[in-house]
Amino acid sequence: MDDYARKIGLLGLGIAALTKEKAEGIVEELVAKGELSEEEGRTLAKDLLKKSETQRNALEKKIAQEVKKAAAKLNLATKDDIKRLEKKIEAAKKKKGR
Repeated sequence: MDDYARKIGLLGLGIAALTKEKAEGIVEELVAKGELSEEEGRTLAKDLLKKSETQRNALEKKIAQEVKKAAAKLNLATKDDIKRLEKKIEAAKKKKGR
C-alpha cells in the first residue's frame, strides 16, 4: 500500500484537470500491469477523483479571488453597486411621480 500512496502523490499538480475517464484509464493500466489489485484500483480511482474535485474547487476559488482583486484595482462597479444605484433610481422615479 506504500506504493499506492506514492502513486497518488506522483499525480500532484495535474490532478485538478483529471477527468473520470483519465482516472479510470490510469487505474486500468496499473491493474493490467499487476501493480494494483482490482480493489486497490477502485479505491485509487475514487481517491483520484476526490482529490481532483478538491483541487479544482481550490483553483476556482483562487481564480475568483484574483479576478476580484483585479476588478477592485480597475475600480469597476460591482453587482452590489449597480443594485444600489437601481434602487436609488426607482426611489427617485417614485418620488418624482408623486
